[in-house]
Amino acid sequence: MLPDRRVEALMMEMQNPDTGIKTQTQRVLITNIPHAVAGNDIFQWILQRLQITEEEALHLGDLFVKYGYIYPLLDPKNLTLKTDGSLYRFQTPYFWPAQSWPADDTDYAIYLAKKNIKRKGILEEYEKEHYNMLNQKINYKWDFVIMQAKEQYKAGKERKKADRYALDCQERAYWLVNRTPPGMLDVLEYGLDRVTDPNEKKKKTIAVYRREIMYYQQAIMKTRVKSSVSLEGLVKYSEQFLSNDPILSGCLPSNPWITDDPDFWDLNAKLVEVPTRTRVERWAFNFNELIRDPKGRQNFQLFLRKEFSGENLSFWEACEDLKYGDQSKVKEKAEEIYKLFLAPGARRWINIDGTTMGITVKGLQHPHRYVLDAAQTHIYMLMKKDSYGRYLKSPVYKEMLAKAVVPQETVKKSSTFLFGRRQLRSSPSPIILRQQEEEAKAREAAATVDITQVMSKLDRRSQLKKEPPK
Repeated sequence: MLPDRRVEALMMEMQNPDTGIKTQTQRVLITNIPHAVAGNDIFQWILQRLQITEEEALHLGDLFVKYGYIYPLLDPKNLTLKTDGSLYRFQTPYFWPAQSWPADDTDYAIYLAKKNIKRKGILEEYEKEHYNMLNQKINYKWDFVIMQAKEQYKAGKERKKADRYALDCQERAYWLVNRTPPGMLDVLEYGLDRVTDPNEKKKKTIAVYRREIMYYQQAIMKTRVKSSVSLEGLVKYSEQFLSNDPILSGCLPSNPWITDDPDFWDLNAKLVEVPTRTRVERWAFNFNELIRDPKGRQNFQLFLRKEFSGENLSFWEACEDLKYGDQSKVKEKAEEIYKLFLAPGARRWINIDGTTMGITVKGLQHPHRYVLDAAQTHIYMLMKKDSYGRYLKSPVYKEMLAKAVVPQETVKKSSTFLFGRRQLRSSPSPIILRQQEEEAKAREAAATVDITQVMSKLDRRSQLKKEPPK
C-alpha cells in the first residue's frame, strides 16, 4: 500500500504547471470542461517520472483512480485508467482519501436528496435502497437533510455550467469510492483507513493462547455419538413409526383422496368417541405422541383424575392456550392461571419447586406469552417421568386399546387414472331457475282456484252477449 504523504506529493507534482501533466479544456457532450486530461497522458507521465515498467505504471494509475485521486468524466463507474483518449480530472484535495474525511450518513443523505431533486426521483436501485434506509435511520433530522439538499441545489444552479458539471463529477466520484455500488470493488475495505491487514501476522499474547487452550479443553469434554449409534437410532425410529406412515404402510379404511370415502377422516377426528387401534398404539411410543393427540389427552386426563392429579394436565393445557391464544388476553389469562393453579390456597394448586415458583412469580410482574414456560416444563417432566408409565399399565389405557377399532379396507373404485376426480355437474343457469320458480307459483295459484265458479262466470258472460238489448 502507498503511504499517504508520498501519494499526495506525487499528485501535487502531477498537477504542477511546469513539470506536471498539461491540462486543457475539453468538450464533454455539450459542455466545455476545464482542466481535463487524457488517460494516455497520465500513463506516460507515470512511466517517465518513476522509470518503471508499463505494467507497473498502469497498475499505479488504476490505484489513483480507484482511490479517487483521479476520476473519469465519461464512464464514472469504471474506476480504471484507460491508456487512450478517455478524459479524466484531478480530484480536489478536499475529497482525497488521505484527508480521512469521514463518509457520514448525513452527508450521503444530503447528496442523495440533492440528486433526487435534480433528477426528479430517478435514482439507481441501490441509491433508492440507501435513500429509504437513511430516511428511516436519521428520520429525526430528515427536515435538515432536505433543507440542505435544496440549498446546495439552488447554489449549484447559480454557477457556470462547466463548474457545476465539474463539482457534480467530483462529488459523485467521492461517493463511488466511499459508498461502493453493488458489484464494484470496495478498495477502502483494505485501503488507507483499514483497521487490520489481512496479510499481517498478528503476535499472539498469553491471553490469546489461554483462550484457545480453554476452548479446546471444552471441545474435548463434549460428549459425542458414533455415527453407527446414531444411524441405529434412526433405523429404530423408522421401524417404530412404519405402521403409522400412510405413504409406506397405507391408511385404513382407504385413502380418501383416491376412493372418495370420508371414513378415514371420521375415524381419525380429534375427539372421536372410539379411536382406531393404530392411533391408540401410537400413544405408547412416547409421551409427546400422547399429549399431542387431543383424544390421547382426554383419556390421560381420565387416568389422572383417578389419581387425584388432573390439575397437572389442566395447567399444561392452560399454558399452551396462553402461548398460542389471543395477544390482547395474555395478561388476563396469565393472572387467571396464577390464581387457579399457583397462588397460595389455589383451588387447583400444583406442586412445583421453590426455584421454579420464584422465577414464575417474578415473571408475572410483566406477563408475556412464555412467562409460565419454567413451570410448564416442570409439570411436563413430572407427568412424563411419573404418571405416563403408570398410565400405560393402567386399566384406562388397556380398556381404550381393547375398544379401539380396526377399520376394514375399502374396495377402491375402478378408474383409469389413480387420482382422477369425480365429474362435477355444472350448476343450472339463474334464468332457468327463475322460470322454474314462476311456473311453480302459477301451478300453486291454479290449484287454489275453484273451477266451478270460473265456469259459471264464463256462462253468465256468454248469455249476456246473446240477449238482445231492451
